[in-house]
Amino acid sequence: MSTVTAGGSFLSSVRCCAPPSTSPLSNGRLKLNPVSNTARRLAFSTEQAISDETTTERNETTMRKHVGNGRLKKETGEGEGMKDKQKNPYALELEKNELDLRSSRKSLEGYFEESKNFMAKSSGDGPPRWFSPLECGSRLDNSPLLLFLPGIDGIGLGLSKQHNTLGKIFDIWCLHIPVKDRTSFLGLVKLIERTVRSESYRFPNRPIYLAGESLGACLALAVAARNPDVDLVLVLANPATSFEKSQLQPLIPLLEVLPFQHQLTIPYMLSLMTGSPFLMDQLCSISLGDSLRMAMDNAMKGFPLQQTIGGLSQDLVAMSSYLNALADILPRETLLWKLQMLKTASAYANSRLHAVKSQTLVLSSGRDQLLPSEEEGQRLYVALPKCEIRKLNDSGHFLFLEHDVDLATIIKGASYYRRGNYLDYVSDYIPPTPPEFKKLYDSNRLFVMATSPVMLSSFQDGKIVRGLAGVPSEGPVLFVGYHMLMGFEVVPLISNFLLERNILIRGIAHPLLYVKLKKEGMMPPLQQFDAVRTMGAVPVSGSNFYKLMSSKAHALLYPGGMREASHRKGEEYKLFWPEKSEFVRMASRFGAKIVPFGVVGEDDFGEVVFDYDDQMKIPFLRDYIKGLSEEIVSLRTAADGEVGQQVPHHVGIVPKFPGRLYYYFGKPIETEGRKQELRDREEAHELYLHVKSEVENCIAFLKEKRETDPYRNILTRLAYQASHGFDAEVPTFEI
Repeated sequence: MSTVTAGGSFLSSVRCCAPPSTSPLSNGRLKLNPVSNTARRLAFSTEQAISDETTTERNETTMRKHVGNGRLKKETGEGEGMKDKQKNPYALELEKNELDLRSSRKSLEGYFEESKNFMAKSSGDGPPRWFSPLECGSRLDNSPLLLFLPGIDGIGLGLSKQHNTLGKIFDIWCLHIPVKDRTSFLGLVKLIERTVRSESYRFPNRPIYLAGESLGACLALAVAARNPDVDLVLVLANPATSFEKSQLQPLIPLLEVLPFQHQLTIPYMLSLMTGSPFLMDQLCSISLGDSLRMAMDNAMKGFPLQQTIGGLSQDLVAMSSYLNALADILPRETLLWKLQMLKTASAYANSRLHAVKSQTLVLSSGRDQLLPSEEEGQRLYVALPKCEIRKLNDSGHFLFLEHDVDLATIIKGASYYRRGNYLDYVSDYIPPTPPEFKKLYDSNRLFVMATSPVMLSSFQDGKIVRGLAGVPSEGPVLFVGYHMLMGFEVVPLISNFLLERNILIRGIAHPLLYVKLKKEGMMPPLQQFDAVRTMGAVPVSGSNFYKLMSSKAHALLYPGGMREASHRKGEEYKLFWPEKSEFVRMASRFGAKIVPFGVVGEDDFGEVVFDYDDQMKIPFLRDYIKGLSEEIVSLRTAADGEVGQQVPHHVGIVPKFPGRLYYYFGKPIETEGRKQELRDREEAHELYLHVKSEVENCIAFLKEKRETDPYRNILTRLAYQASHGFDAEVPTFEI
C-alpha cells in the first residue's frame, strides 16, 4: 500500500521569478528565469511569516512511496522512526486522538493570518502574479500542474487548507491579484492563457488543472473556451456564472452611490442589503460548524471536556478577531471593482459555454448564501459535454476553507486525477492516505461492528488459521470468490486487509460505477460510488486486468458479477459463473497466485422476498428496469444462460436480526511456471473448474462451522464485548 503524505519543514523566504522558461530541468521541475515580468511567480510559505530574504532553501522531507504490491512504505531516520517503519499506518491512523487530528489541520484563523502577512509584503501593489506555496514541494514524479484561480478576494490563499494534501499530487501555482490592481477580466484571462499555453508547450503529454472558485471558475471556463486544443481539466467551485441570480447583485448600485469616505465593512454592507449578514453567516458556518462538529465528536469519545471547550473557545475568539481583516482584503473601491468584474465574467463565460470541451468537475454547495450554486451546478452539468458534479450539501460558499472538504480526495474519488493524455485506472491511481481511509472506515464502522467478521485463511500446506496470515504478501495475487447479496462482504474484506496486512485490494468492478450513458436518467449519481473508486476499484476490462497483474497487484474478481449480487429467492451461495474460463490464462501469464474464497452470512441479515422475476411481472417495474439497462454499459450480452442476465434492479429484502459474516480464503493456487501449459484451453478450463470447486468448498466449510459458533448472534457478541471491551476480538468456532 502506498501513499503520498509527505511532510517537511519550510522556510519563509520569497523568490520572485518570471514565468518558467521553455526548457525543463532533468528532474521535471520548472526552471524559472530571474527577470522582471508582469506575471511573476513567488515561492511562498504559508506556515510562517514571509521574510525579506531573496533565496529559498528546502529541508529534506519524509516521503511515503508507492510500491508495486499496494503496501505503504515509509522512509524514516534512525531510532524510533525505524520502529514505526514496521507498523501499519492505517491501523495507527484509527488509534489517533481526534484532538491530534485537529492540530494537524489549518484553521480559519490561519487563513486570515496568512492573508495579512501576504498583503503586508505586497502592500497591495503590483500586477497579478503566480506563487507556489512551499509546503506543496513534496509531490509525485510527473505531477500535473494545478493553477488555482481565486475568488473575489484575489489573495490566492483559498486553497491554504488544501495545500498539504494537494501538494503531494500536484505542482500548485496560485494566482495573486493585489488589492490595488485593476486588471480587467479579459486581461486576467489572457494572463492565465499565456501561462497555460507555455506550460502545455513544455509538457504536451500532461494535463493542466484549472481550479477556480466563484470568479476564478469564470476565468477557468473562459480560458477553456478560448483554448480547445489544450488538455485542460476544470475544477469549478460554486462558479459565479449564476451572478445574475445572486444576492450580491444589489451591492453594485449601493456601492456606486456610496460616498467615497464611507469605508463600510463587508459584513455591514451585506447586512444593509437584506438585513442578514450573509458573509458573516458563511464564515460562521465554517468556523463554528467545524469546531462544534469536532467538539461533539470528542465529547462522545470521552476526551477531557476542558480540552474540547478550550479548542472551541479559541476558534470563536479567532473568528471575531479576523473578520475585520475582510475590510482590508476588499475595501470599498476594490469590492465595487470586483463585483463589476463578476458581472462581466458571468456574461463572458455563459456566452462561451458551448465552446468548452474540457473535462469539468463542478463542486456545488448546498448552503451557499451568496450564489445559487446548487441550481447552477446542475445547469452546468447538463450544458457541458464532459462534466461531472459533486454536491456538498452541508457546505457554504467558501467550501475550500471547510474542515470536512478535501479537494484531493474529491478529485481522486471522481476519477479525475491523471498524469497523461488519458486516464489510466492503474498507473494514475493514488492509494488512499491513512486519513482518507479513516474517514471511509468510520462511515462504515457500525456495519463492521454489527457483522463482526471472522476471517480465516489457509497456508500452502493446508493449515487453517484465524486472520489473513495465509494470504501471500507479494503479488500478483488474484482473489476469486462468491459475490454476496448487494455486495455486503466487500467493505469488511477491503478494510481487514488494510488494517491487518497493509495490503490494498484492487476490485474489478462493473462499469456502472464509472459511466452513466444518460446524464439525467434514473441511475443514481456517480458521486455515490466515489468511495469505491477511492479504494482502488477499476472498471472491468481485459486491459485493466492485464495492468493489475503486470503491476503485481492484489486484485479481487467476482466471476458471477451482478447476477450473484442481486440473486433471486432461494439462490443464496449459488455460483453463476460463465461456462468458459475468463481469468486463468491472464493470471498464469504473470505467474499470479489464485486465492479462492467463500463468504457466508447474508442469510443471517436478510431474506430476498421481491426479486427480479417478481418485478418483471409488473408492467411499470418492467419498464423501469428496461430504462435502467439502457443507461449502463452492458456486460456479457452474448453469454448464454443465467450469467448473461446482468440486469440492474433493486432487490426487495426483509431484514433479520443481525448474525455474523464469515470469510475463508483457501489455499493459494500457484500458476508460476505454468504459462505454456495453461495456454491450452482445456488445461485452462480444468484449472478454472478447480477454482470454482474450491470456492464452493470454502462456502460449504463456513456454512458447517458457523453452526458451532457460540457468538453467531449479535446479542451474545454484545454481551462478550460488554465484559471484555468493545475493541476486543470476539471468539468464534474452533478451527
